[in-house]
Amino acid sequence: MDINTARSIFTVATFMAFVGIVMWAYSRSNRHDLEDAGKLPFDDEELSVGQSKKVGGSNE
Repeated sequence: MDINTARSIFTVATFMAFVGIVMWAYSRSNRHDLEDAGKLPFDDEELSVGQSKKVGGSNE
């Protein structure tokens, strides 16, 4: 196998991975989770300097 065949195989494999990721991202089963994630930057909660949003359980 010469270098051009290896490059062609790598290109096709990379393209297939890209298509798979695009199909996953636009699948209906992920729509709700991705829409929620897309709205995070526009969340109404404003944090003051030095505060961070707690995720998960309560560790007070």
